Amino acid sequence: MKLIGYFRSGASYRVRIGLNLKGVRVEHAFRHLRKGEHKAAEYLDVNPQGLVPAFVLDGGETLTQSLAILDWLDETFPEPPLLPKDPVRRAKVRAFALAIACDVHPVQNLGVLNKLKAYGLDEAKANQWAKEVNYDGLAACEKLLAGETGPFCFGAQPTLADICLIPQLANAHRFGADLSGFKRILEVEAACKAHPAFAAAAPETQPDAE
Repeated sequence: MKLIGYFRSGASYRVRIGLNLKGVRVEHAFRHLRKGEHKAAEYLDVNPQGLVPAFVLDGGETLTQSLAILDWLDETFPEPPLLPKDPVRRAKVRAFALAIACDVHPVQNLGVLNKLKAYGLDEAKANQWAKEVNYDGLAACEKLLAGETGPFCFGAQPTLADICLIPQLANAHRFGADLSGFKRILEVEAACKAHPAFAAAAPETQPDAE
């Protein structure tokens, strides 16, 4: 199996965490987003969206979209589970993960920022947009965790919620969002940073890191 990603891609980061939690080893390949390598014709044959990650299975099939890849991973390698068994708890974890993956991450990623610049925003204003998007989204996530015990988002073990939260926190920090008031989220971040699966997936530890 092969994961095609980019060290700073939040979606690729999610899949790396999931693979590490499951103890699944794969080959890694890279597409440099800032150099536009994800838009090359040969890569568009792999992933027509021109996004990372893409996950190539041993049989040759290619999976795209990080949450779909993580879903496949959880079904194929069930231990440890990424979602609770209880249907209500399961829905809460999914909702938290989707709040980040669908509502926060897509509107502050590199493609959107480049579009904003193309429409006349300078880099400072585009980065301010990303900063505000991260702050507002994570403020809602902090409220979603109200009353939940830790050390992770939804209990004693990492779930899909943590897998989505930690890469988004990396983006938030990079754009200078002030997260000091998000007590619960910062507790989760500390627990995840101490977990080997998260530490090994961090962008700065990847072979293509700059």
